[in-house]
Amino acid sequence: MAKSTSTKRKSVSYAKWGYIFIAPFFIAYFIFSLFPLISTFYNSFFENYRDGLTQVGPNFVGLDNYKAVLNSDFLKTLMNTLIIWFMGFIPQILLALLFALWFTDLRLRLKGTGFFKTVIYMPNIIMASSIAVLFFALFSDRGPINTILAHITNNKEYFEMQSTSIFRFFSSTGGVRGIAAFINFLMWYGNTTIILMAGIMGIDTSLYEASQIDGAKGTQTFRYVTLPLLKPILLYVLITAMIGGLQMFDIPQLLTAGSGAPNNTSKTVIMLLNEHLFSKNYGKGGAVSVILFFIAAILSFLVFLSLRDRKKSKGGD
Repeated sequence: MAKSTSTKRKSVSYAKWGYIFIAPFFIAYFIFSLFPLISTFYNSFFENYRDGLTQVGPNFVGLDNYKAVLNSDFLKTLMNTLIIWFMGFIPQILLALLFALWFTDLRLRLKGTGFFKTVIYMPNIIMASSIAVLFFALFSDRGPINTILAHITNNKEYFEMQSTSIFRFFSSTGGVRGIAAFINFLMWYGNTTIILMAGIMGIDTSLYEASQIDGAKGTQTFRYVTLPLLKPILLYVLITAMIGGLQMFDIPQLLTAGSGAPNNTSKTVIMLLNEHLFSKNYGKGGAVSVILFFIAAILSFLVFLSLRDRKKSKGGD
């Protein structure tokens, strides 16, 4: 009897080590994630900003901060963010899917796939600030791109007058948005390719063999075998890319020096949030953060809801 009691005590004492091992995660989560989240919600209901050297608040104002944010440029910045994200995400997912299919197709017998995987993933590990500064220099008024265009069009004024340029990319709405979208595409298509490759490699090869025996063509195999089984991975990529797109900040900030030029057409939601935080307006900054949080949550929920409804309808059939 005494032996069983000691064994039980030992098992209980050993179980405590599990809580000790997971404790650092929960401590870090409460300090760096949960507490700031609650604090953001709390501050969004208060008037709390600095006017010169005078600190105003904190004074409880209810939903006034949310009304002020929605009546400002928030919707415009949200539209800018979505446009830039769409411009970069659509070619990103298409090219990543194409590369993933190529690299995982054993019939092609591609050589040096490891090298190409490394090359396409490399832009993802380079700092966004470095790439943004590089593209700012490339597409500046007197930069290499304009010089190449001047040679192509044989524009003598460009070489004779130092103040002229062929195309002012950073004074054009399409130019700034296009460059920002291209940088986002360049940085993330490699990461998306690796994720999609992992999803395709997880598909049972016997399904591909069965489709070949049935005489299915490559496009039919992709449509009826690969794409349906890859759908969960595609949804994961869509949701993570969407959340990352809503948080877009560094590239447009660096390309336009924080101005969102021209005429705030490249200013994103996080750039607007940065302006409120820079001016110490924690109330409006908190309101912007909370609204963005709910937008991301609703969009993510809708994606999952569509997947669940499709599964139910298939199950009902």
